[in-house]
Amino acid sequence: MTGPLDGVLVVDLTRALAGPHAAMMLGDLGARVIKVESPGSGDDTRGWGPPFVQPDSGERESTYFLSTNRNKESITLDLKDAADTAVLTELLRRADVLLENFRPGTLDRLGFGTDVLAGLNPRLVTLAISGFGHDGPEGGRAGYDQIAQGEGGLMSLTGSGPDDPQRVGVPIGDLLAGMYGAYGVLAALMERERTGRGQVVRTSLLAAIVGVHAFQGTAWTVAGKVGAAQGNHHPSIAPYGLFHCKGGSVQVACANDSLWRKLCAEFGFDPEAPGMETNGDRVEHRQEVIALLEAAFADIPAEELLARLGKVGIPSGKVRSIDEVYGWDQALSQGLLVDVDHATLGRVQLPGPPLRFFSAGPDGETETTRREHTAPPVLGADGDTIRAWLGGSEP
Repeated sequence: MTGPLDGVLVVDLTRALAGPHAAMMLGDLGARVIKVESPGSGDDTRGWGPPFVQPDSGERESTYFLSTNRNKESITLDLKDAADTAVLTELLRRADVLLENFRPGTLDRLGFGTDVLAGLNPRLVTLAISGFGHDGPEGGRAGYDQIAQGEGGLMSLTGSGPDDPQRVGVPIGDLLAGMYGAYGVLAALMERERTGRGQVVRTSLLAAIVGVHAFQGTAWTVAGKVGAAQGNHHPSIAPYGLFHCKGGSVQVACANDSLWRKLCAEFGFDPEAPGMETNGDRVEHRQEVIALLEAAFADIPAEELLARLGKVGIPSGKVRSIDEVYGWDQALSQGLLVDVDHATLGRVQLPGPPLRFFSAGPDGETETTRREHTAPPVLGADGDTIRAWLGGSEP
């Protein structure tokens, strides 16, 4: 239960979120991840807060840092110092994967350009994450999530209406770039099995956001329609969105005409009324559909309404707060909360990995998901151990 990447060594030079998230994903899969941080301050996110958690003794810990650095070791290296550069060089000789999210060209200036890395370790897979791409007319721009959400069009699609652009409530550009990056690393590792050589994988916050435009992208590229924010209702499906009811709200998703007819039967609507018969009709008359449902739901409490919707097979749900999610039996059953022992905080709970693994056998499935996780490291916690390992005094 050590994970499918057991035996893979990852050297993580990244900071903030996109790169660390990719590294954490690889660590969750069983890779050994060595996080290289700057002496003194470490990863930028160690200072991002509040909230911070202040143990009785020791430095305060940033919950932001804790969110994206489980299953890693930490060593501090000054990459302008010859001795520390030698340590990094030795790590890279042994590594399977290198992650970096410096501005384009920075790694070359530090003496670790692509040609140097290939000479040190021809099997090395390098993931390079940038803000807007490593080339092109704006390839050198610094990239931060909210800027990329705006530049990549996502904010124009998010909000209560076209004049109310909103960022997504988490740094989704960073997270997506990390996920795409990890996906690219796994593909490069598979190709290495065939060719014996590593390669460079590049992605960016811009590419990751454009990569999830989905139907909003083809609405423009194929049909010439520019999408815009329209609140909590789907631009291409109706009814599909958030509806108010007595004392609260529910979410309803009628993604086909069969579900629409079931909804109509339960609440006494005419499924073939003018403007209501097909999904296309209902999208054209979205406001009338919303008004129809909200009038029917107005005197029904949310829990009762959800029970009725569930009884007739209409996909529906509530809007949970974060604390409700982490107390929800279904979320807990999926391993989405893990217990770890932190060096200064003691036993804490962290959001868990989103993947589970199973093997099939004559007696059915056996879960092989990694069960034991390590807490995000305090700055430089593993430096002595890593140096001893590199020097041959540790196995």
